[in-house]
Amino acid sequence: MEFGLFCLMGYREPGTATAAIYDAAVAQVQAAEEAGFATAWFAEHHFSNYCVCPSPLMMVARCAGETQRIRLASGVVIAPLYNPARLLSEIGMADALTHGRLVLGLGSGYQPYEFERFAEPLDDSVAKLVEFMDMLDAAFAGDCFTHAGPHYALPETHIAPRPPQGVPDIWIAGDNPALHRVAARRGHAVMVTPRHYSAALLAAARARIAESWRAEGRDPQGMRFAALRPCCVTDDSDEADAFLEQTRFQIRLSQSLRFREQALAGAMLVEKPWAGEPTLAEMARHMLVGPAAHVAARLAEEIRAADPCHYLLQFQVGGSRTPQALRSIARFTGEVVPLLERMVGPLAGIGQRAPVTA
Repeated sequence: MEFGLFCLMGYREPGTATAAIYDAAVAQVQAAEEAGFATAWFAEHHFSNYCVCPSPLMMVARCAGETQRIRLASGVVIAPLYNPARLLSEIGMADALTHGRLVLGLGSGYQPYEFERFAEPLDDSVAKLVEFMDMLDAAFAGDCFTHAGPHYALPETHIAPRPPQGVPDIWIAGDNPALHRVAARRGHAVMVTPRHYSAALLAAARARIAESWRAEGRDPQGMRFAALRPCCVTDDSDEADAFLEQTRFQIRLSQSLRFREQALAGAMLVEKPWAGEPTLAEMARHMLVGPAAHVAARLAEEIRAADPCHYLLQFQVGGSRTPQALRSIARFTGEVVPLLERMVGPLAGIGQRAPVTA
């Protein structure tokens, strides 16, 4: 079991300076490294205050010089929105700049709002991602490669920036059975979002993905499964309530973008409830928000139910503040992790599986 920091980099207050959002993310990455986190993840989204990071690989490159040990990860690159030849080069360069610390999270995307503005059909996104992964394997298997596929073609080409240890470890995001089957065939890790906000929902997500493993003739016991979770370690009930409200705000934006229900007031997305939205009290019972003992107990419940090997923990959500995030990062490893190990045993023995060669 390992823990990672997840940086969405959104904002809630109109006029928030973009540079300040990036600086806050860098400060959290540095704090996470000092606290012993394994990985720092950077999101990709476009054209809204939901997320102002259009290039996770640029954040990886920025943080390569700000850190020494922590792995730096795209969470995730939306591959269909890129020219594949350029993306291959940028992956090679980012991994070289980190001296092999890149973790490559890939996804097919889910927001029609984004795809329409790239003049890119969302219906083709899964097929394009799978084809790009074929190109990725070929690009770094030898000095040169060619590709002729349904969506992309490339004459004999050498990708000059080379990853130090070959193709980085790949993680696949989303709740798409077709991508889960690809991950099973290739031995890639899979990760799911905060919409699976309770232990029962997380266990159900794992069970669905396990069916894809079985369909590919793979043992789901070997599956690397990760969950994204907002997290705030605090003894202040008002601070916890405010963090939960900020989390609900963030999920509301995501849901409206997912279902093409977004509305803009100037440059800002309009917050609106989604169908089946839990109450703040329900969120408080299940989410990793509150005193260290509460957060550890919720993690223990999820670990027993779903056996994840990794958590992507988001300590700054919506308009929550950076100092609060930094306090939570320090308290998580200093207080939550020891309590958690008393409940479930050594984390090194939980859910930790090496990448599988397909």
